[in-house]
Amino acid sequence: MSIILPDGLPARWTLKAEGLEAASRREAQQAAAPGRALRVLLINLMPDKPAAERQIARLLAGTPHAVELALAIPDGYRPKTADPAHIWAFYRPWSRLADQAFDGLIVTGAPVETLAYEEVTYWRELTAIFDWARARVRRSLYICWAAQAALRHLHGVPKRRLPAKLSGVYRHRVHDAGHPLMRGFGEAFATPVSRHTEVRVADLPRGRGLEVLATSEEAGLCAVADRANRALYMFNHLEYEADTLLREYRRDRAAGLAAAPPRHYFPGDDPARAPVDGWSAYGRLLFGNWLDEIRREQAGGAVPDVGLWAQLAGRWQGAGLAPLLGACR
Repeated sequence: MSIILPDGLPARWTLKAEGLEAASRREAQQAAAPGRALRVLLINLMPDKPAAERQIARLLAGTPHAVELALAIPDGYRPKTADPAHIWAFYRPWSRLADQAFDGLIVTGAPVETLAYEEVTYWRELTAIFDWARARVRRSLYICWAAQAALRHLHGVPKRRLPAKLSGVYRHRVHDAGHPLMRGFGEAFATPVSRHTEVRVADLPRGRGLEVLATSEEAGLCAVADRANRALYMFNHLEYEADTLLREYRRDRAAGLAAAPPRHYFPGDDPARAPVDGWSAYGRLLFGNWLDEIRREQAGGAVPDVGLWAQLAGRWQGAGLAPLLGACR
């Protein structure tokens, strides 16, 4: 199908060059397209904003669903590496969008893994987003650090520091091939991993509707479904492009870090050879399954719990997020 992107977003031209249907919002408004596109909000916390936009948009556009993608950042978020002009052109503070209806929410990882959650400057605003999503959005997808952060806020699950950065492409075993989010995955799949911390299966609370979907003997926990909060926690990176781990490796080396080459990534484990993408098909499959669930809930008449949001939003009244209260009414 097609994806509707903010007017002028560079990712649109990349997707069109790849043969994907990508329209600007202005073009979509002018076209008489049947049906309503699913509205998905991307909270992009990655340092390279254009790369993350392109990667997420590509997977959404590769599904059978029409999607409109909006971009936002937490109100207290101050990017250190992103181009301010890019932020001003395409992003809005989340609180200004909180009164709008979204079918899906995606929150990316962020380079703050080694910090305590409370030390992250936008932590309070991010937890408000987690609360908003459970009450107002049909489905949420949290990636890498965002998955750890959401599990901590919603279920009190701790993250644990790894002895060294875990980087590479690891094989993961599917625990429930019949789960709607795992349809088509078979028994196992490979995915890029890039993180300094982990969440362990043993730390997940019982009786809270959490289901382990995939794990790796080498890389640990990969994906967890949260039935009660309609959330998917994905600790790894099916959205990564073929050279993303390579770029991260070179960046870490240039910064003087003792970075080991990503494992199982380069052909023959030779960093001089170009890596090959062996996971993007699973990324399209996961995003397609996720959107399928949104459409199924929409067709079934399921609606967000506005009453729950009215209860949750009250705690943010004194946190500089007064516009949120309008979303309760």
